Amino acid sequence: MKEIFPGRCKERVVIRVPGSKSHTHRALIAAALSDGPCALTGALHSADTHLTRRALVQLGVKIEETGGGLVVRGTSGVLGPCRSPIYLGNSGTSMRLLTAVATLARGETIFSGSQRMHQRPIGDLVDGLNRIGARVSAAGGGAFPPVRVADRRPEGGRVAIDCSVSSQFLSALLLIGPYTGRGLDMTVSGGPVSRPYIDMTVRIMERFGVGVERQGYRRFRVPGGRIYTGGSHAVEPDASQAGYFWAAAALTGVRVAVDGILEGSLQGDAQFPDLLARMGCTVVRSSQRTAVIGGPLSGIHADMGDMPDLVPTLAVVAAFAEGETVISNVAHLREKESDRLAAVSAELGRMGVFAVETDDGLRVRGGGAHGARIQTYDDHRIAMSFALAGLRVTGVRIENEQCVEKSFPDFWSVFEQLYE
Repeated sequence: MKEIFPGRCKERVVIRVPGSKSHTHRALIAAALSDGPCALTGALHSADTHLTRRALVQLGVKIEETGGGLVVRGTSGVLGPCRSPIYLGNSGTSMRLLTAVATLARGETIFSGSQRMHQRPIGDLVDGLNRIGARVSAAGGGAFPPVRVADRRPEGGRVAIDCSVSSQFLSALLLIGPYTGRGLDMTVSGGPVSRPYIDMTVRIMERFGVGVERQGYRRFRVPGGRIYTGGSHAVEPDASQAGYFWAAAALTGVRVAVDGILEGSLQGDAQFPDLLARMGCTVVRSSQRTAVIGGPLSGIHADMGDMPDLVPTLAVVAAFAEGETVISNVAHLREKESDRLAAVSAELGRMGVFAVETDDGLRVRGGGAHGARIQTYDDHRIAMSFALAGLRVTGVRIENEQCVEKSFPDFWSVFEQLYE
């Protein structure tokens, strides 16, 4: 258990966060499918990205660590057989993206995960893959992992995909589209949620040499018979992780800058400082970093559909703001590592803060916060978000604090950099 002690924070601090988890997953996959080799700098080393990396190695990809990062020896889209099941823990990104990637493998591939993973939906992706000629099955009538991918390469063609639960279903199909014979012509029939992650996938594909024709978020065309090109690729710092430190500035009134999060970022979460500005903070962007300076906070209405990972963070900030904050368009957070809407509501309530779930989000009324023992539900984002409350009130204790290793293994040591 980790207890957070309110202390005097530095007036000005510059934080460096690790590489983007979402960017790392996608870059590893594109590199593995490329004509290689690919040099990846800035890639995140965490529990989730190690699961993706290990799975690719099990599928025959050679990945080496160098002083400057990783070198991935591309397979030109021909993956080897895997003779034992691949375990993916509770990494939803790994499960969804790799289910599609495994349709390019010789032989059958089986993916399993944690108990929570086996409750997280994957049916719309399974249906989409089967419609383009793959042969994929999943438990629960095809709705949940474990997943079995047969040795049948998808042909491609036209397909509709429902992305109201996860944009990763679309990203998975996009990433393998170049390796289908006919290419893909995809219509989004529901959603999509988390649209910036779709933009990230498309831009990474472009950087690896394959363009995507699109009509907004409704239709995507990917040419078939193509191969990603090798080369050098840099992974951005993680804007989701930066959000904790920008929020720390909001809660303490100091100036916290995060290196490397710039205008034009691939990540939707890079816009999180704009929400904090609406609450009363000052945002300063430069050519090297983005800084937030805390001020008196007021509640806001926030559509968080494009930055759902930062909902717990904003909710904790809202607990110390004047008035009510309404967070909307994030119903799909019930299907994450935990039911994040229920978890945030319960733990803020444990701290004495009024917080209730709505159909698609949360309502949080600032004031009355006190210390409490915080359950994390084995969810890294709950642990890191509620640590922020300890900057303001005594007695905040985080259970199972090591769950942050999923995405940010050094979080606690970086968190200490806030203090004098």
